[in-house]
Amino acid sequence: MSGPSPAQSFPKGLLWAAFGMIVLSIGLTLVAKATGFGAVRLPPAQVVQATDVHFSDRADGTLAVVSLDGREVSALPPGSNGFVRGVLRGLARERKLESLGPAAAFRLTRWSDGRLSIEDLATGRRVDLGAFGHTNSQAFADLLAASTTTGSSR
Repeated sequence: MSGPSPAQSFPKGLLWAAFGMIVLSIGLTLVAKATGFGAVRLPPAQVVQATDVHFSDRADGTLAVVSLDGREVSALPPGSNGFVRGVLRGLARERKLESLGPAAAFRLTRWSDGRLSIEDLATGRRVDLGAFGHTNSQAFADLLAASTTTGSSR
């Protein structure tokens, strides 16, 4: 049995067209990256409200939110606020990986564009809480409101 006859081979014109499309796609991608064409640029947001707090676990499972001056601004009962606890577990895991202790505070920030974020001041990691939906970010918004009404805002 021999190979395909010349009449049965793949059309060279089609191969060249496919090759040209690939080169064109790569070229357009490189030009777009170099020029920024099509990139979404958001205006820089300004801090509207921010506060630094510590979170500490109590023996009964309550999560205490404590201002920098040592006042408890909120207490989250055991079995509640799963989203807050999950975000804090993730941030604490990163601290542990970097061999950092729990001494540094977390900064809750409301931005001029309406976003809400939490930043770990030990690692510099910031989590945009709006990405998880309004209900979840509202849990942190409540903590920000509680901590600023008790006089611990920065």
